[in-house]
Amino acid sequence: MPSTFTDPQLKSPRSVHVTPSVQVMVCGYISNTIIQVDSEGKKKLAILASMKDGVHTPVSVFYSSSTNSIILGLDNNNAMLGFKVI
Repeated sequence: MPSTFTDPQLKSPRSVHVTPSVQVMVCGYISNTIIQVDSEGKKKLAILASMKDGVHTPVSVFYSSSTNSIILGLDNNNAMLGFKVI
């Protein structure tokens, strides 16, 4: 059954990525955030990155298990931003 997720801290979602371990990441274009949602898409687990981390107008999100990094595509300066997951 489909689920609908809403959160006031997620504005204008642009991209969703599901990792091999079923972690769901969503980027918010206007909210300048990357959040993690539970595997059922019902609740927010964490804010993974925000403007204070350099996230500005994200349009894509990807998790690389080989480098243990989150890679973001940013619209504001046609750049990519990477974060090491600890």
